[in-house]
Formats: sequence, C-alpha cells, structure tokens
Amino acid sequence: MRPAEACAWCGAPFDGGSQRLDRRTGCRRCGAATTDPRPDDAELEAAYGDWYRPAGGGRFNFAGDAILGRTRGLLARRLDEIAPPGPILDVGAGEGTLLDALAARGREVTGLERGAKRGDFVDGSIEAVRRGDGWAAVVFWHSLEHLPRPRAAIREAARLLAPGGVLIVAVPNTGSIQARLFGDRWLHLDIPRHLVHLSTATLTTGLGDDGFRVEAVSHLRAGQVVIGWLAGLVASLPGGLDLYQALRRPEARLAPLTPARRIASLAAGAILLPLAAAGAAAEIPLRRGGTVYVEARRI
Repeated sequence: MRPAEACAWCGAPFDGGSQRLDRRTGCRRCGAATTDPRPDDAELEAAYGDWYRPAGGGRFNFAGDAILGRTRGLLARRLDEIAPPGPILDVGAGEGTLLDALAARGREVTGLERGAKRGDFVDGSIEAVRRGDGWAAVVFWHSLEHLPRPRAAIREAARLLAPGGVLIVAVPNTGSIQARLFGDRWLHLDIPRHLVHLSTATLTTGLGDDGFRVEAVSHLRAGQVVIGWLAGLVASLPGGLDLYQALRRPEARLAPLTPARRIASLAAGAILLPLAAAGAAAEIPLRRGGTVYVEARRI
C-alpha cells in the first residue's frame, strides 16, 4: 500500500489540513473521502479473491441472492422506461442479473466485469469501450466506489452516451445517518475494495460539473439500506460479531466462521431487525439514506 496523495474524486492534493480518518482521508475541496493508504493491484486482487464472487453459485444464504436479483429486475424496468433506444452498458455487471433482465426486455447489453466469463461481458475498463455505438445508458450500480479513477469513469461515460443518454449511479452515502452513527464500523465503507467514499451532495455536484443534468435522486431505490443499519448494530455489540459474513455462503466468506459465531451473529440480527428497519425508515424521508441512487442525463 502507498499513501494517497490526492483526492480520488476531484484530484485535489492532500495537505496538512486534510481530514485524516481511519484508513481514509477526507478532501476539503469536494467532501469526498479517499481510501488511504491506497492498495496496489496485488493487494486489490487479494481483497477480492475467489471468495468475493465464488464460482458455481450465489453469495448469500437465505433469500439474499433472490432479493438482489429482484432489485436488479426493477432497475431494468425503470431503465428501459427512461433511456432512449440503443445499447446499455453496465459497469461492474457482477453475475449479469441486470443484463439478463434488460435483454429480456429486448435491450442490447454489454457488461464490464473483471474475469469476464460470459459472451456479453468485457474484461476491461470503461476507457476500452467503443465510443461509436451511441450508448443509450451507462450504469454504475454500486461499482463506481470500486474504481481507482471514478471521476474519469464518469467523464468517459459522458463521452460514450448518445445525446439524451442516461447515467445511473448507485453508491453508499457517507452523508447518511447510519454512516455517521457507525463510523469506522459502517458496513458500506468496505475498505480496501471501496476506494472512494461519496455523499449525495458530492456525487450530484460532480455529475453536474461533468456534463450531466441530475433528474432524480432516491435514497430508497439504491437498496442495501436496512443491511447497513443491521450490520452496524450487530457490529456494535460486544464479541466481534459479523452479520454480513454470517449471511454469506461458506465459500463466499472472507475467512472461516465458527458455527457458534455464525449463530450468534444471525440471532443478534434477527433481534435487532425491527430497530434496523426503524432506522432506515427514519433516514430515507430525511434524504439521508445509507445509499443513494441518481439518474442523470447527458446535456
């Protein structure tokens, strides 16, 4: 790892007045935070590893994968409604759930994903995508925060999109109540995989500066709000419990989890679920939800 010298979002150099936090540095100019020190390529490869998206199955026990799939299906319907005719690019396509839902609606689709294993996937950066295809939409669904040059990716999306094309971004919201409450225990920090940490204001201001007109902002549509509360509440208990890892399948865990620790984490999650739901219900109407979803159109 190496110290971060500048903001990953706006590029402003860090100095003695920059806000130093645990494993990240805040930018005085734009309000974003940058993971600090910055992991190198080998460290990032180890941070994902085979456990992050295991082959041959989903990542979560219970109904976790089905819920994620349902969320992507709803996004496909919304995207098909607001995007002009043309192909759609999903940056960080994961298992391809959104691509499948869009293809079922007759859309031409391409996904960017490391270690691409499907014919409609490309293993590469957004800079390698052809510009002449007149893309109708570019999607960063909880992927922008993983990119080493997120602002450059946004600007590249602006160049790829056809006139009137739509940009979709969903990211964790550092201005949320849960982020402020749980601090370094907040699930959605996800360091070192998340390299930049954005608030709603920082994100939307940046999009405006890069040639987009923000048309919709939602603190519900981006999903993953309740789990942020629930994992934070469980992590606040004594005993080092980890609900997120307990919810993942054994082959999709960062490290082995003893049966006793897993049962204790799941039991704590079940008990605290009403409190987590209440926290999410409170922060969403205040527009301080744990994640934020933005629709923007190329000007």
